[in-house]
Amino acid sequence: MTVTTIDIPADSLFGLDNLPYGVFSPAGGLPRVGVRVAESVVDLAATLGDSVFSEPTLNAFMAQGRDQWVSVRNRITELVTSEIDSNAVFSVDSVTMHLPIAVADYVDFYASENHATNLGRLFRPDAAPLMPNWKHLPVGYHGRSSTIVVSGTDIVRPCGQRKAPDQESPDFGPSRRLDIEAEMGFIVGTPSKMGDSITPDEFAEYVFGAVVVNDWSARDIQAWEYVPLGPNLGKSFATSISPWVVPLLALEAARIDTPVQDPEPLSYLRGEEKWGLDIDLAVEWNGHVVSRPPYAQMYWSPAQMLAHTTINGAAASTGDLFASGTISGPDKDQRGAFIELTWGGKEPVAVGSETRTFLEDGDTIAISATAPGVGGSRIGFGDVHARILPATQTER
Repeated sequence: MTVTTIDIPADSLFGLDNLPYGVFSPAGGLPRVGVRVAESVVDLAATLGDSVFSEPTLNAFMAQGRDQWVSVRNRITELVTSEIDSNAVFSVDSVTMHLPIAVADYVDFYASENHATNLGRLFRPDAAPLMPNWKHLPVGYHGRSSTIVVSGTDIVRPCGQRKAPDQESPDFGPSRRLDIEAEMGFIVGTPSKMGDSITPDEFAEYVFGAVVVNDWSARDIQAWEYVPLGPNLGKSFATSISPWVVPLLALEAARIDTPVQDPEPLSYLRGEEKWGLDIDLAVEWNGHVVSRPPYAQMYWSPAQMLAHTTINGAAASTGDLFASGTISGPDKDQRGAFIELTWGGKEPVAVGSETRTFLEDGDTIAISATAPGVGGSRIGFGDVHARILPATQTER
């Protein structure tokens, strides 16, 4: 056996403080679970000798529960800081990344007060920007798990019904107001039973890790369909996630208080543990950074989102994904959706030498994120990126 050691630069976003999991395949090989260390991917089935890592998703490993997550993380730390079989180590650039989980269910929340306020002002300029329930519960909608795709998957412009304010009746065709939503997503590892509920302080027992999310949105389709039941076809055509799942265990240094919640939430949404997260995102449009949304500004924490999801007795399943909703800060350059950034298309933004309001065919988007690690380091989530392709349907 030929052995090697992995070089881990001190400033790497994928050092020992991080150790994110993903599903990869080497050239000519089958998908299996790996861990990223600096610019390398380590094959865990080959190095740890556990067949759970030969699976094409993380689900079987995640279902083993938090004690096993802690144990494996300790074993990986020992493994990658010593000599390792060189045949089990691959360059990041040489492998293909896959969707890391079999998505069981998907819920998208609306947890940013800045985002909700901005949209309220855009859509209801003569009314209060927040609906009466917004500060009492994490508002969300049920998404479509079958159209969640891994970073790098091209997005085909969706078609649907559209009705502009000056139209008497709707028409059908490609979305003219294709948008992004920069979000964070959280993945359930340990399942719960139907009829049970999960408290905010039990969050770390159930949630395995986090990914970057782009919840693509066709704003014209959404605007026509969403009354009275909410988003459907304007959202369900695609949601992209990053390939690397950062373990919740790696986010201890990023934990902070949420903003002050006033009025005080009902008791089932209160807990002693801090589950606000100090995560910084960056949105690139055709290679140019146009926004830097701060997750630290999110009003509702992911622990509260999961508690609300299960308070009615709904079961949480291994592979459930729930996303934060658009992340926006108070400043214009912190807005995580283009409908906000361009104020409904009325204020185009500079994208290099061009200007944009909504996405055009051929545009590329990349959303990345980093967070504090221990000892003043930073850890990375990688990015979620995609290119927009023209619609494939004809107008009807």
